Amino acid sequence: MCAIPAADPTIASAGSATGAATEWTQLANNAELINLLQKSGVQIENQIKQITQLAEQIQNQLRIYDNMLQNTAQLPKHVWGDVAADLGALQKVVTGGQAIAFSMGNADDVLRQRFKSYAQFQSELPEGETFSSTYQSWSDTNRETFAGTLRAASLTSKQFDDEEATMRSLRDLSETSDGQMKAIQVGHQIAAEQVAQMQKLRGLVSQQMTMTATWYQTSRTDRDLAQARRERFFNAPINGIPPGQKMEPRW
Repeated sequence: MCAIPAADPTIASAGSATGAATEWTQLANNAELINLLQKSGVQIENQIKQITQLAEQIQNQLRIYDNMLQNTAQLPKHVWGDVAADLGALQKVVTGGQAIAFSMGNADDVLRQRFKSYAQFQSELPEGETFSSTYQSWSDTNRETFAGTLRAASLTSKQFDDEEATMRSLRDLSETSDGQMKAIQVGHQIAAEQVAQMQKLRGLVSQQMTMTATWYQTSRTDRDLAQARRERFFNAPINGIPPGQKMEPRW
């Protein structure tokens, strides 16, 4: 049985189904926003790595259950309880990835709204896409892949929308050996898909962090250069009038 890692509070707030303001939009101070984004980028990449490892563990564990079911008519209740827990954790893997994509896409939106230079810098990306739209595309693809896998097994994504619905569906499937087999095989396929999708998501986050750091460094260099020019202008020595020379207009 696998345990889902604790969610990062920033990401957890981003996963709200109500569309409430995230940590990014609540920050009025621009320097605070940049600082949090830079710190969170490393944490989020680490969390994606943990989620990917969890999906791999679930995938391997479900393979073991599948082999067990090949040699018995039906898994005992105590074993099926472990299967149900792993499949429940897998459901959280899917929603966890969606929350991360939402959070990082939202961060991109906030940066483009607050910093004109960021929006201009990002417009130079290939095909002119924003990270926000790229995360949305990833999210749509991941959601459709998940739903398509369930449809192929005559299941629906609504049966796995939340923990309660997931557990109810699993209880129904556990009544027969065919149902158990279906749940295990579908879970194994979804776990494999999530491993691949999480690797893509990690690449997106890494690319976004690299671009943001490059923009910030470029922007900071430009500000420092402008400040240096202002200081040279205002601190330039004033040449005095030589003794005996009259100060008069020259036409």
